[in-house]
Amino acid sequence: MSQDIFLTKEGYEELKAKLEMLKVGRSDIAEKLKVARSFGDLSENSEYDEAKSEQAKLEAEINDVEAMLQRAVIVEDDNNSEVVHLGSVVTIKSTAKGSSEMTFTITGFAQADATKGKISDESPVGKALMGHKKGDKISVESPLGVVTYKIVRLENNAK
Repeated sequence: MSQDIFLTKEGYEELKAKLEMLKVGRSDIAEKLKVARSFGDLSENSEYDEAKSEQAKLEAEINDVEAMLQRAVIVEDDNNSEVVHLGSVVTIKSTAKGSSEMTFTITGFAQADATKGKISDESPVGKALMGHKKGDKISVESPLGVVTYKIVRLENNAK
């Protein structure tokens, strides 16, 4: 079943660049295979087995990225929108005392990377934020119970 993958224009370009980088890796693996074959008997050649395994992983990743690009739907940023949507940069703060602000960019799941401050619109926080405005309070179910956040800043700027 084919499901659309929602990406910002930036995310689509990042995915295309990743695909090109992966395709360049093919030549590196081809060279490793060539060197490993030169060692002789392939039945007991660990270098050959390792290179073949690496090649299989690379090809699987290339296929995954190509499939994502084929199903990609680029979501245009609405600079005039006052509500959270894909591409929005949102700063939230828990209503609990002593909490600090957190800033996220709302992305599709294929772009999500918490280490870079990008959360999916399908994540609990992302889903709760969608469609809300600056100043709104949202509630999110967490392992520790329901947490309430306030949207303190919302940027809907095209990049």
